[in-house]
Amino acid sequence: MKSHTVRTYKSAEKLAREDQLAWKIASVAVDDVPLDADVVEMIGNRIIDNAAVAAASLARHPVASARAQAQAHPYMPGATVFGLPAAARVSPEWAAWANGVAVRELDFHDTFLAADYSHPGDNIPPILAVAQHCGLSGQQLAKGIATGYEIQVDLVKGICLHEHKIDHIAHLGPSAAAGIGTALGLPTEVIYQAVQQALHVTTTTRQSRKGEISSWKAYAPAFAGKMAVEAVDRVMRGEGAPSPAWEGEDGFIAYLLSGPKAEYAVPLPERGEAKRAIMDTYTKEHSAEYQSQALIDLARRMGPKIGDLSRVKDIVIHTSHHTHYVIGTGANDPQKMDPAASRETLDHSIMYIFAVALEDGGWHHERSYAPERANRPGTIALWHKISTVEDPAWTRRYHSRDPREKAFGGRVVVTLQDGSVIEDELAVADAHPLGARPFARPDYVRKFRTLADGIVAAAEQDRFISCVERLEELRPDELAGLTFTVDAAKIGPAAARGIFDWIGGRGRTA
Repeated sequence: MKSHTVRTYKSAEKLAREDQLAWKIASVAVDDVPLDADVVEMIGNRIIDNAAVAAASLARHPVASARAQAQAHPYMPGATVFGLPAAARVSPEWAAWANGVAVRELDFHDTFLAADYSHPGDNIPPILAVAQHCGLSGQQLAKGIATGYEIQVDLVKGICLHEHKIDHIAHLGPSAAAGIGTALGLPTEVIYQAVQQALHVTTTTRQSRKGEISSWKAYAPAFAGKMAVEAVDRVMRGEGAPSPAWEGEDGFIAYLLSGPKAEYAVPLPERGEAKRAIMDTYTKEHSAEYQSQALIDLARRMGPKIGDLSRVKDIVIHTSHHTHYVIGTGANDPQKMDPAASRETLDHSIMYIFAVALEDGGWHHERSYAPERANRPGTIALWHKISTVEDPAWTRRYHSRDPREKAFGGRVVVTLQDGSVIEDELAVADAHPLGARPFARPDYVRKFRTLADGIVAAAEQDRFISCVERLEELRPDELAGLTFTVDAAKIGPAAARGIFDWIGGRGRTA
């Protein structure tokens, strides 16, 4: 890996294209290096992981709405949409949209945390949609996904967005555009322009993850993927982009990040170096914000030691800056302590999550968020006894570049009514590559079968898994197999009609 310094340049300095971050990203995207076997295996794992959480979310309202919007844009050859028959193709940007929402709705797929935050699996829906529409092979798809992961992870390592309240999809748009460029074998110039366009149109604020968190939290990454598809299409037609997007005098760094005098260091693979960033990422065993994964496992471990939870006086979670200020009491969000809060808000409340995990000895992607669960008097009482504090040691470990030291957990101190103290700590989740039970292919398959149970027929589950197992061997006509079809009754009620259903002054009939 080579570290690249990125800073603002005045227009008069005329920064050469080859010295711009977007060009360097495009150069990585066009570098056609072979994929390592473990990388291909992990790409397959994450395709399975995405499908698992999509299956569990099919009937949820935001997913139904996005799917209905996609169905209003049928197109051939087009791309597939989770839950629909493989022959029901839609325009690729709308497939990326619908599938992106399905993958993101439950906040239950993979993660990478460094200087900023990300869910790199969000790269897969737009790259897969374009691959299906354009008749690419499984190998071309895999190479595109490897690039998407590489660029997003490298941007997340080098550029912090959240301190300026910019949402992390500003790293996803460029990475997805780069991945699409790799899959299609586009030239450097085209990818360079598309990466910049994607950055320009996917820069939004973190209010989507603050206060009364809405369904837009799931839609935001899908929007970035859709914008990436459209950016690549425009540039392929000869259109350009605001340039230089990151380094410009009135650009991203100068006015949205740390200002004209700031410097960032972004690591990128050197020419001929394998794209392995996906191996630095990790999935979730539990359907909750990643910083809660280790703490759920810790609650599971501490519950039996505490015993009767009514004896608890207070619980203090000593953790990183991110956990304290984003999902802890440091966020100063009263909604995080509100039993009437949305699922999306409860997912970002470690106080609620830790209380429920202590009581239940684990976590469930639906039951743990149910309104009746959040409104139990005992849960509310325990929930309001929990607080977080930032511990510099955990913050340092959170930002460590050494994977053996990097940690996302914390130390929990439980004080009982009699003054006795029970404490324990856990650095990484059990499912983390360095955890007690690292996830491997059988775990991903089990997660898929668990979440798809009762939704996707067993034979269809088998067919999908078999297709993923042959990822690099898939012919263009077989790429449509990387989805699943369900009985129409499993998709849930039809979404309300919108503009795309409007015909002749009235809503389109079903």
